[in-house]
Amino acid sequence: MYVVAIGWLYVTLLMAATEPNLTAGVLTFAFYGLAPLALLLWLFGTPQRRRNLASKEAEAAKAAPEVPVRPADE
Repeated sequence: MYVVAIGWLYVTLLMAATEPNLTAGVLTFAFYGLAPLALLLWLFGTPQRRRNLASKEAEAAKAAPEVPVRPADE
């Protein structure tokens, strides 16, 4: 996955280098390279982030001592 990301950044960097002025080059790199790539990596990273959160919650539940729940009228 990261090889594709690096390749995409390389291609967009070369596209930006061929622009006639610096502003057009920076905008080309930002809007054709960085923004779509950031969105793609964020979307494809969502399942892993969910798994990490679930494992942290499971570890926290396992480590927390069980407190017995008492009724409020006692």
